[in-house]
Amino acid sequence: MNYLAQVQRGIDYIETHLDGDVDPADVARHAGLSQWHYQRIFKALTNETLKTYIRSRRFSLSLEKLARTQERVLDIALASGFESQESFTRAFKKAFSVTPAHYRRHAGALAFLHKVRFDEDYLRHIHANVSLEPELIEHGEMQLVGLSTKFHGMDSEKNNVASKLPALWAAFLPLLADVPNRIVGSCHGVVQQTSAQSDELVYWAAAPVTHVGPLGKGLASLRIPAARYARFTHRGLPAGLDQTVNYIYSSWLLRSGERHAGGCDLEFYGADYAADSHASTMHYAIPLAAN
Repeated sequence: MNYLAQVQRGIDYIETHLDGDVDPADVARHAGLSQWHYQRIFKALTNETLKTYIRSRRFSLSLEKLARTQERVLDIALASGFESQESFTRAFKKAFSVTPAHYRRHAGALAFLHKVRFDEDYLRHIHANVSLEPELIEHGEMQLVGLSTKFHGMDSEKNNVASKLPALWAAFLPLLADVPNRIVGSCHGVVQQTSAQSDELVYWAAAPVTHVGPLGKGLASLRIPAARYARFTHRGLPAGLDQTVNYIYSSWLLRSGERHAGGCDLEFYGADYAADSHASTMHYAIPLAAN
């Protein structure tokens, strides 16, 4: 029995009914399974409950309406299943740390906070290629040396990742031996926001150093403050990393009770990383706000 296909049929049913009440029993029936059986398989595949997914997807629909339409917040709230604008605003702020009005004004900068729609490829990826629960770590201050570039990510209409990041790594790796005081054995990708009002990002291809010495050949230094991180394992080709990041932001972060601290996201590349191997392993970490 192809459970992925059956789960996907249920997800497709959810997508066509987001503007109204979505009964989990109807979702399961559309997938050809009992409600208990469907919910159990869904939880095993995604690490979240079916009700949580439905609620998050309805929130995502409200995000799209806030960003792209002039519908009243009240009408959006009612279509999302809330009894009032006030209850919608409370739930929205709890989930995203901003009000619907603030999101409408700054939707571009918050584009990655929506709930990704699952499909079979994504379900297969999170089932086999990403640690569904992270390692929570305290990481000390880091000194890095590398090259940087501005870019727009996969969630932006201006997405230019494919032309920017591989070229940056191609330029940096030949300079690796010239990095003074380098800590041998690892490299990092660093993702920074340029502004709270923009979806433009800065990416660094960098190596850790014991201390920053004289730099040449266009190299620059970056200090990452000490922070608590949620660090996830990504297995497989680098091309699948976007799906891992989608899972972190749209599934784990929204249900974990944790908050992004607003600092840099970090990619960890070590001895187990191989750019052209399905057996490759690396890590992606997001900084967490103090509890």
